Amino acid sequence: MNKSLASNALAMIAMIPTRAFRTRLFRVLGAALAGVLVLASCGDSSPSPATVLIGNSRANNVVSMNSSTGAYLGDFIAAGSGGLTDPDGLTFGPDGHFYVSSGTNTGGQILRYNGKTGAFIDVFAQGNGMKRPYGNAFGPDGHLYVASFRSDQILKFDGKTGAFLSVFARGNGTAGGLLNGPNELSFGPDGRLYVTTEGSVADGNGGITFQFDSQILRYNLQTGAGEVFAPQPLPTPKGNGYVSFLGLAWGPDGLLYTSDFAGGIRSYEPRTSQLQKTIDTAALFGDSIPTTLGGLSIIGQTLYLPVFNEDNTGVVANGLATCDIPTATCKLLIRDDAHLSRPIGITIAR
Repeated sequence: MNKSLASNALAMIAMIPTRAFRTRLFRVLGAALAGVLVLASCGDSSPSPATVLIGNSRANNVVSMNSSTGAYLGDFIAAGSGGLTDPDGLTFGPDGHFYVSSGTNTGGQILRYNGKTGAFIDVFAQGNGMKRPYGNAFGPDGHLYVASFRSDQILKFDGKTGAFLSVFARGNGTAGGLLNGPNELSFGPDGRLYVTTEGSVADGNGGITFQFDSQILRYNLQTGAGEVFAPQPLPTPKGNGYVSFLGLAWGPDGLLYTSDFAGGIRSYEPRTSQLQKTIDTAALFGDSIPTTLGGLSIIGQTLYLPVFNEDNTGVVANGLATCDIPTATCKLLIRDDAHLSRPIGITIAR
């Protein structure tokens, strides 16, 4: 109903001689017009784009970007805030605050920030063998689990106080020790802890050597028992020639998706551990240098992953890519953005 039609209707009602009948018609027409306005408002509205948070491992900050356009929205965490160094795992805790893995080859901390403003709050957890923390995740028991990459451990901290509780799992320098270079952590719908590993062995002093396969492990939270969930697959055809499992995210189809630092995305069925799909992402930049992937997050049917490519001179391009889950097709949302600097960690703002 347009304005002229509504005006004509009101004018015709005003010409009716009986006042009571005229009043009733005005009321009926008013209610109808209000309903039309509500429906029009609903029809014109669309969901607001989500905000993607990305950790820059070279710039030591966390930036915000529009999920639809990739537009830079500002620094969520300023460079070096709270001592932020090489940010990796990005997690929103049960308290709504933002937990970031930060550290060097010989030390590390989990820094806590305000989940709305990005303001630094405190050092939530540290020490107890933590060296170069990568993934961090809150378990169904409410506690915080941290992958200490350069000590081959998963450390467990009290989810409310940050007090150290235990070494939940550790590698022993052998293939049978399983936990060789733990990277990302994710709790599945089954309550178990899923862990990507790079296949490296820590020497106790911050050094590592790559000796074993990259795998996805699965741990029972009650017993601490671990098993290989997914063994190392073949490298993607146009990747970097090796496999290095990194990010983990659960898709709307119930599958576990993982990014490969060396290029490629794979999905697994959690009950059978069977590989379901492989997406080759090597050609995202459209040149001869294979694409390197960071972590990944999912919004609806879309995967988001920070990407970069680098040669022996260093990083030569940075970007944010999206992959459509149903069609298994990927594209660069943004490329060569000045606000990205070897991006690794990613999550969706709350």
